Amino acid sequence: MKGLYYRITTSQDEEKFVFQENEPAASPSDYHVKLQVKACALTPINTKLVSALYQSKEHVPVGRDVAGVILEVGPKVSFFKPDDEVVGILPLDFVESGLCDVLWVHEHNLVHKPDKVGWVEAAGTIRDGLCVYTALHSLAHLAPGKSVLVPDGASPFGTLAIQLSHHTGATVITTAHSEEDKQYLEKIRPPVARVIDVSKGNVNLTEKGMEETGGLGFDIIVDAGVMLYNTEDSHTKPTLLPHKHEIISLLAVGSHWVTREQHLQLDPPDSNILFLKGASLSYLNEETWSLSSSQQGKYLHILKDVMDKLGGGILRPYLDEPVPIYEAKVFMEMVQRKDVRKRLVVQL
Repeated sequence: MKGLYYRITTSQDEEKFVFQENEPAASPSDYHVKLQVKACALTPINTKLVSALYQSKEHVPVGRDVAGVILEVGPKVSFFKPDDEVVGILPLDFVESGLCDVLWVHEHNLVHKPDKVGWVEAAGTIRDGLCVYTALHSLAHLAPGKSVLVPDGASPFGTLAIQLSHHTGATVITTAHSEEDKQYLEKIRPPVARVIDVSKGNVNLTEKGMEETGGLGFDIIVDAGVMLYNTEDSHTKPTLLPHKHEIISLLAVGSHWVTREQHLQLDPPDSNILFLKGASLSYLNEETWSLSSSQQGKYLHILKDVMDKLGGGILRPYLDEPVPIYEAKVFMEMVQRKDVRKRLVVQL
């Protein structure tokens, strides 16, 4: 079976993503199911993480968010039967690419796909939905009446964060990085309380955020990355990411800040402000669930709830047009460079 793989060690002239033929594997255990893949989402590879985990490997499989039909089940499989439509996230140590036609997957990595949900929508929502659910419910304890700031709402993660916050009864404010993003965010229903356009670089996010919250700050802030310090070219090439000091200034008393910035550094004055506000800081690592098997039941419950909300129209993913398999390598290179805004899904 042919699949797409990421080459960990590459020279300057070598391609980072290559198609490779692999022999079809047999069922690894009695708890595995044989899955015919119908769609697979393309998400960036954490190169530092895979380089640290797979020091002895040359290639890492691409595509872990899959949706498809079950062809066979192992003798001890209890959750599924043949012809079931499922969706799931392949484990971090999975050896085959999600772009292969057929895979053997452990049943604890899959949940049922709602009948009214398409393959592309299911595969393109499952990971972002898991991240949003983890950030807002598991880490930030989202509740009705809370005020939520979602920087860069016109992104796959930001869109679902806005929708899940709205569904819970929170007030949502977001930022737009371009005029196109602003138009998209203003069409979201139910509407966000305010879209702050930061594309021109002349907007004071702290001032605007405090104005919208009556000077109280936000109960929850979920970022997609932050700027740690000002660089020499920050004035000539303004970044669209919020500065960490802007985020800290916008936190309310007893608030929650969930960040995806793994290299966040807080100076003593920053920590002192968080202490005075009684605010909490959490790190959102999308691989946490797959790295820990102690809460597998909770993990599957989240995946099922994401699919239920997708089927009920509560979550509506920010997807691009489906990508054919023969163009997967080109588009994966774009995804890795973060040259695309919408979630890309390969339709098999």
